[in-house]
Amino acid sequence: MVKHIHKKFQGQQGIWSNYVETHLLPRLNGFELLMASYAMAHLKLDLLLTETGFKPSANQRFRVYLTNSLEENHPDTGTIFANWLSSEANEANHIKRDTPVMCVIGNPPYSGESVNKGEWIMSLMEDYKKEPGGKEKLKERNPKWINDDYVKFLRFGQYFIEKNGSGVLAFINPHGFLDNPTFRGMRWQLLKTYDKIYTIDLHGNSKKKETAPDGSADINVFDIQQGVSINVFVKTGKKKANELGKVLHYDLYGKRESKYDFLINNSLSTVQFNELPNVEPKYYFVYKDFEAQKTYDKGFSVSELFSLNNVGIVTARDKFTIHQTKEKVKTTIEEFLSLEDEAARNRFNLGKDVRDWKVSYAKEDLENYYPDRGCFTKLSYRPFDDKWTFYTGKSKGFHCYPRTEIMQHFLNKKNVGLVSVSRQPKKNPTSYYFVTENIISNGFIRSDSVSIDTTFPLYLYPEANGQQTIGQSEERTPNLKAEIVNQVAGKLGLTFTNEKETTKNTFAPIDILDYIYAVLHSPTYREKYKEFLKIDFPRVPYPKDLDTFWQLVKLGGEIRQIHLLESSAVEQYITQYPIDGDNVVGKPKYKDGKVYINDTQYFDNVPQVAWEFYIGGYQPAQKWLKDRKDRKLEFDDILHYQKIIVALTETDRLMKEIDKIEII
Repeated sequence: MVKHIHKKFQGQQGIWSNYVETHLLPRLNGFELLMASYAMAHLKLDLLLTETGFKPSANQRFRVYLTNSLEENHPDTGTIFANWLSSEANEANHIKRDTPVMCVIGNPPYSGESVNKGEWIMSLMEDYKKEPGGKEKLKERNPKWINDDYVKFLRFGQYFIEKNGSGVLAFINPHGFLDNPTFRGMRWQLLKTYDKIYTIDLHGNSKKKETAPDGSADINVFDIQQGVSINVFVKTGKKKANELGKVLHYDLYGKRESKYDFLINNSLSTVQFNELPNVEPKYYFVYKDFEAQKTYDKGFSVSELFSLNNVGIVTARDKFTIHQTKEKVKTTIEEFLSLEDEAARNRFNLGKDVRDWKVSYAKEDLENYYPDRGCFTKLSYRPFDDKWTFYTGKSKGFHCYPRTEIMQHFLNKKNVGLVSVSRQPKKNPTSYYFVTENIISNGFIRSDSVSIDTTFPLYLYPEANGQQTIGQSEERTPNLKAEIVNQVAGKLGLTFTNEKETTKNTFAPIDILDYIYAVLHSPTYREKYKEFLKIDFPRVPYPKDLDTFWQLVKLGGEIRQIHLLESSAVEQYITQYPIDGDNVVGKPKYKDGKVYINDTQYFDNVPQVAWEFYIGGYQPAQKWLKDRKDRKLEFDDILHYQKIIVALTETDRLMKEIDKIEII
């Protein structure tokens, strides 16, 4: 059949592409296209070809060859093994080198940590690692997900179809590339190559806890956690070089059986696709409120405003390196240093060594830095839950990744940092904002692996290297992009000062932070832009006018001080702790305004809104107690928990106040 079609359409590649799109692919319903990916893997595609009317001649070989698709064609090496496979290899090389590949169908492997790193495919992948337009390097701190095997196979298919001038690529693969911002350069490259791109997002991503729009269950079509999509890319050769292709998208939610029914009963010609506009700079392949995006994109991104930012520290061994008190950290380190490596491993349940954290690394680091060259410091571990650690700043030591470039600006220094994530997890996706005055731990406000907590320090301090020169300033400087600050100043008619002053018509870095914090706590803002807040750091609208700016600064400042437990308001307790007992936390539960810490003792008059309130992936009123299971609450602990309840209740009240102000 391949020879027949090739002969029939030889020299007429554009007609071939139209034939595949209008005749061949429509004859395969969605379910058949879905299963074709498996059929290729198990050498059963002949069954599907038979359904099209193809009758193989006697002893005709099905033309599937054993080869590494992601390697370029290469000559026979002459080895015994190569000779054994020489016929297979030569046929595969012929396909790679000489045959016009006009149709690629498959279910490529999914592997974020790909081992396919051959020079040929990795050089092709560089196109996907550029900003849309293909001229500058992709501005992403860690674009590793572009190296997933399924992405490499998309690039593989694109290469052959571009080489041929026309063709069709039909893949079942993870759906993340449809809207993940990291893939924006890849999406642009695909739009540049293909005339039409059909995508059927089958969803079912259990990692993101996806549900159907009506709240019902959304189940994957495969027994995997990763959501998938059917993608058909068509190149006819007729599109002008400077044009971008059309994106035709369809969302399919629901139970597995209902998805199968839909795919069995529909084809590309019957699915009610929605044509999406090509909107820069992200070029999403999914539906967004593009009118809202126009307004949203006029704001500034917090990742652009705060010039320096990075993720929280990774200890690799939280229970060993982080403790409730400074004294516990001290006794742990001293006992650790007194033991041989294997004895220490057993004593502290450190488990097997991994690449970047080993018992020997930790010991060497502490021997060099403890106690005088490093420092004991508080660490923001979870919302309203600070702990202690010993900080050396050395990577692959006591801490695996200490993020010194960011955390040095908080160590024994007065500072405040905004904390957010770049990819909002599905669980309560618009609440991933908090503040800190300390270094932060990875997982501070994030409870899963979808994204990573990022700290945006308000101020930067000179590096303390002991080499201060004459005229070098020791003053801290704002970690703010001057261009954005100047736009705010010009719009408001104010003068920017590095520190807060009482001088009339001035504003300072803390005012900008408080303004941002108020906006991020606006329920209307969160709802209106939730689709964009899920997939990147937030963009904040420039202040409308001077009066609105100062109103938001005031409310944002109140929330900031409440979250840092610095406000006097948190000491105006609204709860009671009326029953004596051992104060040991069991399984916390909420009933009729009471938070029971065990069978008899409880905090009374706890508002339900405080008990259920989310900050990031956590409900602090619940999380704080759960993390203290089987521990006795001391007097200070009881007071601290009551402060948390006030803080959460007041945050809810202030968010309602913010919503009375027209921000957008």
